[in-house]
Amino acid sequence: MRIAAITAGAAGMFCGSCLHDNTLAAALVKLGHDALLIPTFTPIRTDEDDVSTRRVFLGGINVYLDQFAPLRALPRFARGWLDHPVVLRWIERFGGATDYAKLGDLTLSMLRGEHGHQRREFDRLVDWLAREIKPEIVTLTNVLLSGLIPQIKQRLGVPVVAYLQGDDIFLDALSPAHREQAIALIRENCATAAGFIATSRYYADFMAGYLGVPRERIEVVYPGLNLKGHGGPREVNTEPPLTIGYFARIAPEKGLHLLADAFVRLRRRMEGRPCRLRVSGWLGALHRPYFADVRQRLDKAGLLGDFEYVESPDLASKVRFLQGCDVFSVPTTYREPKGLYILEALANGTPVVQPAHGSFPELIEATGGGLLAPPNDTDALADGLYRVLSDADFRRRLGETGRSAVHSRFTAEVMARNTVDVYERMMNTKV
Repeated sequence: MRIAAITAGAAGMFCGSCLHDNTLAAALVKLGHDALLIPTFTPIRTDEDDVSTRRVFLGGINVYLDQFAPLRALPRFARGWLDHPVVLRWIERFGGATDYAKLGDLTLSMLRGEHGHQRREFDRLVDWLAREIKPEIVTLTNVLLSGLIPQIKQRLGVPVVAYLQGDDIFLDALSPAHREQAIALIRENCATAAGFIATSRYYADFMAGYLGVPRERIEVVYPGLNLKGHGGPREVNTEPPLTIGYFARIAPEKGLHLLADAFVRLRRRMEGRPCRLRVSGWLGALHRPYFADVRQRLDKAGLLGDFEYVESPDLASKVRFLQGCDVFSVPTTYREPKGLYILEALANGTPVVQPAHGSFPELIEATGGGLLAPPNDTDALADGLYRVLSDADFRRRLGETGRSAVHSRFTAEVMARNTVDVYERMMNTKV
């Protein structure tokens, strides 16, 4: 099967969708399929081997200039250098500093596709697909790229599949008026899509209502991991200090402030038994004040000495980080659609404590590797962490059960095989 998978770079961030798309493309190639991962906006960033093309389409600088600057009148050859990966990687230093709530007009223009300000950029990508790639199926990493669907259907005549991986988070950051128009355009663009793929049952159900599309058009394929480099069975640590780990982007919606507050409560319950909080993940300029506030909370409680932040590491360092944790938690305030970091922790035998919303209940049920707590309840989160940390046998059982489940059911190969099954069904479905 010849697959053109269009993904979206995240301006230098480690993005869950980029990681998912890169892992899937590599696994599809390993199964013998001709899968091409095509970045848009900026190059992708992943802690595994990057299998995406060096060429970037809908380059972030040109897309922005088309929207806001008179330079849109310049011929393509005069601006082509702005899509060079070196130039796009230079602007990544500003990643995370964008207030997405201010991008409403640009979002609407992108969703209008060939009728928006970025028509030349859309034409360039579709021309390249038609002339050089000739795919049998095209996939979009999110429905915010759905402005491409009408042109792809018209020029290539092949099925287009749109992934649902957290689109509502961006859309909810827009003004109500922009969000309403954007959803209407997405629904219109996706009317001729072959279907959608969500990364959890929860998110499929939620997005059916959010976008107003029939639930039967949304298939579910759970994420999978390339387990190369991830650890084998491990001994349960009983020596102090025990470690609570957090590995995700540093941002309010990921809930680090909730974990910090739960850590303060937990330490009171531990009655002098030492434990620490170790944190890692991408930290952008926009959220540095937030991170400083988290540190201030811990300092006020006299616990800053038991807190450590580790810069976003490579894969080997990430695995060592996860294996060095006795329990893991990312208590998101939003309903997470994927939960890759949960699977990564469990792959290394580290049990988890997560809020009972989004994809987390499904992952905990499927893996048996952790506990659930009511969302946004720091007392309950502290209770769950205490239960895991205070019982070494319980901690070992959770870790071993979770690790076994991930290594058998949430691998990149399983994800790729399930994805191919969905693609084949969608290619045979008339829209």
